[in-house]
Amino acid sequence: MGDIDYQTLQLEYRPVPPGAASHWPVVVVGAGPVGMTMALDLSRHGHRVLVLDDDHTLSIGSRAICFAKRTLDIWDRLGVGERMVRKGISWNVGRVFFRDQEVWEFNLLPEAGHRRPAFINLQQYYCEGYLYEQCEADPNIELRWRNRVVEVRQDADRASLTVDTPDGPYSLTTDWLIACDGARSPVRKMLGLEAHGQIFRDRFLIADVKLEADFPQERWFWFDPPFHPNQSVLLHSQPDNVWRIDFQLGWDADPAEEVKPEKVMPRIRALLGKDVDVKLEWVSVYTFACERMDRFRHNRVIFAGDAAHRVSPFGARGANSGIQDVDNLAWKLDLVLRQQAPDALLDTYCEERQLAADENILNSTRSTDFITPKSEMSLLFRNTVLRLAKRHDFARRLVNSGRLSLPTFYTESSLNTPDSDAFSVALPLGAVAPDGPVTQNGHTIWWLSKLGGEFVVALFCSERLPDAACLQQLANPDFHSLPVRCILVVSPELEGDIEPGVEYVVDTDALLSSRYDVRAGACYLIRPDQHIVARWRDVDPARIRSALLRATRTQ
Repeated sequence: MGDIDYQTLQLEYRPVPPGAASHWPVVVVGAGPVGMTMALDLSRHGHRVLVLDDDHTLSIGSRAICFAKRTLDIWDRLGVGERMVRKGISWNVGRVFFRDQEVWEFNLLPEAGHRRPAFINLQQYYCEGYLYEQCEADPNIELRWRNRVVEVRQDADRASLTVDTPDGPYSLTTDWLIACDGARSPVRKMLGLEAHGQIFRDRFLIADVKLEADFPQERWFWFDPPFHPNQSVLLHSQPDNVWRIDFQLGWDADPAEEVKPEKVMPRIRALLGKDVDVKLEWVSVYTFACERMDRFRHNRVIFAGDAAHRVSPFGARGANSGIQDVDNLAWKLDLVLRQQAPDALLDTYCEERQLAADENILNSTRSTDFITPKSEMSLLFRNTVLRLAKRHDFARRLVNSGRLSLPTFYTESSLNTPDSDAFSVALPLGAVAPDGPVTQNGHTIWWLSKLGGEFVVALFCSERLPDAACLQQLANPDFHSLPVRCILVVSPELEGDIEPGVEYVVDTDALLSSRYDVRAGACYLIRPDQHIVARWRDVDPARIRSALLRATRTQ
């Protein structure tokens, strides 16, 4: 399918047909990247989902452009990752400049053996367009454009909505309402809820420009450059020869004036050169804000993405965190909808993702304080760090041009079964399961592609296989009372000893064994969102079952 102009695409409004269902298991409000990812994830679990959006267009301008490796892994599981990566600009390297000198180069993915890069840059309208097409082709998902939620009520068992359309209002009910309706969240306001936090007294100009340039596919950040003195600038490459430039303006800048071409173009030409042929694609002025709701769940209404929390854009923590919100929520809601777990499991979404929001807000606030110092002492500290960073490693660790998005590790989650055996501290309990190449039927595949939307018991067998009775017990659905798969990860020497019908992969280069600290053997229990929830040095079905019950709040 060729690329279309997603910025001008008019999405079709369809009247609600007579006799249409008035009750849905799940309704998602907001058809942005977070809302559509939520719908795709729930559909993969077999649930019908209604998505309501008050608009009928996709994103205007590039907006969110940096999508992290963890987000790409999630989209791979949902069948859209490869398309995003093919279109996007992949990058791992960033450079930091102070005035007219480079002071530091960093690589966010220095080791080989990963399917995806540290980041891709992809305009949000492409991201939304690809997700929209995936949702539109999914029979479990119904997208309704120009359907504006105007009232939300709820009781103990369901939420009731009034939805306004060009043909007039209608009503529906849902077991669960997922609010992914952005930083200004109308659903949040309807329920009388608020987000609390900090507005930073600074303004930044975003300019998307189209030009032919031979800059490398890297992230470049300048502090106090000669072409924009006393301020900062960020440069990123995007597909279609589009470049994102962020200019710090200061709090006194007039947003209405700064977006005018006669104000924007001199800044761009000061950076790129007077003779460069540049075309402005999109311009916006924004103010940093870091805030979140006190609680993300309110009975039958659950908030995700910017509706629940908001951070400044440096660090690419906004959209990536929102995608990880719904990655956390979808499998829990699936089990609750199937009555395989109590709805108390959904409270752990709040526990884990509120922690993630706090982590992102802390990192974003620190980045903002470093990028935009508000006192002479803070400015002196920052500039001294930047001067030292050119020669000293300790100073490089203090440079903060936006701590880039990483997945939150749920190390203290109440769903974890604490370690009873010793494992490497490099891979803590609650971490995202590391990826790596493995072999299956003679073909190289990626380990995370084997971990779908269910619990996985991964048995790492470097010296011997578990006995047949143990494997038979682990494979018995009645033993778990939950969807669980058992996968053996074996050394090449053991492949010939595996009985027919046992699912396995071969750790040909022992890279996975190294990343999972296997030593002589290990057993990992991995959640449907690919976080490690329990592990042991030996296989014990009783302990595995106990850990599953804990991980689903069923004990």
